[in-house]
Amino acid sequence: MTAKGESPEVLFWVGCAGSFDQRAQKITKAFVTILDRLKISYAILGKEEMCTGDPARRAGNEFMFQMMAYQNIQVLNGYNVKKIVTACPHCFNTLKNEYPELGGNYEVVHHTSFLQQLIDEGKIKLRENGSFKGKKITYHDSCYLGRANNIYEAPRKVLEALDAELVEMKRCRSNGLCCGAGGAQMFKEEEKGDIRINQERTKDALETGATIIAAACPFCNTMMTDGVKNSNKEEDIQVLDIAELIAASL
Repeated sequence: MTAKGESPEVLFWVGCAGSFDQRAQKITKAFVTILDRLKISYAILGKEEMCTGDPARRAGNEFMFQMMAYQNIQVLNGYNVKKIVTACPHCFNTLKNEYPELGGNYEVVHHTSFLQQLIDEGKIKLRENGSFKGKKITYHDSCYLGRANNIYEAPRKVLEALDAELVEMKRCRSNGLCCGAGGAQMFKEEEKGDIRINQERTKDALETGATIIAAACPFCNTMMTDGVKNSNKEEDIQVLDIAELIAASL
């Protein structure tokens, strides 16, 4: 992009999950499909993008976090990046709230807020009688979107645009339950307990009678998918990212 002297509207921060996890790659593709369809000019850092350092910091390795953060900030500032969109709440939270004190100041937007804005502006046109019309969808609040950044409305507004029936779990919004992957738990064995968090959370979702669990975080997606498999419900219930729901309804 910069080689051509163009500066894109947004930098799409793909994140580790969106780059390397086979399931999350589909979320990346869905989001890019939307950007392409709407002719929004965007760039990615490609090989220059490192992990934001979120798991390292959560696991207590502050030195590693700062090394990664400084390297990313150097690259972002080198390209004079102003606006970043990401589909990962962990990346979103770190870039938005933890990079400024290290010299990285950007407008950081989570993809659900970005999609909501595009729907509000009438730029995203969804098919009449789309594939999700009238279906029961329940939405799982990601901790880093909800409790950490107070983003509860955007994902729900996007789902409402699908004309589906949004059914809430008993524990939702600021009272939501973590999927079990936050705080670097994604990468370690769990401690002893009675039930895995993701199974507990999936139970909440199954109780709503929804056939689709909507997520807005690649980690939540993995945990909820595993929970659904564990309950032997993968024939009946899909776990989909909000970007996938929109991309399939364009």
